[in-house]
Parts: sequence; C-alpha cells; structure tokens
Amino acid sequence: MEYVKICIGSACHIKGAYEVIESFQELIKEYNLQSELELRASFCLGQCTGDVSVMRWDGEIVSVSKDNTREAFEKYIVAYI
Repeated sequence: MEYVKICIGSACHIKGAYEVIESFQELIKEYNLQSELELRASFCLGQCTGDVSVMRWDGEIVSVSKDNTREAFEKYIVAYI
C-alpha cells in the first residue's frame, strides 16, 4: 500500500489543508483506491511558500490548493499507482 502525507502544520492549515484532506478522501473513494492508498497527516514538510504540501510515497512533494485537488490527485497520485 502506498501513502500520501498531507501537511497540517500552521501554514498549510491556513491554506486549507483540511479541505485538501477531505477532497483526497473523496477522490480515493471515487477511484476505488482504498486498498492501495493511505492518507497520513504530517507536520511541516518544509515547503511553506506554496499551497498545501503533499508528499507522495517516493518523497515527491507538490503544492495543492483547495481549487486544484482533483487535477493534482490525477496528475501526481493516480498516474503513479
């Protein structure tokens, strides 16, 4: 099973981390990836200048906003599973 860490530190919290988490949870269900992908909350991932930091299982960190969660999920997560 692969995992995705979503930062819930102060900066990411303000930028909408919990909305990103909720969207990712819905997308995991929509794509039927419950047995393949796990979400994990994380404190600072060191990328505080962008949007909410999301780290893939291979260490790749991307910035995700509340407005581009589907696009980011498809491009950076689904494409690599």
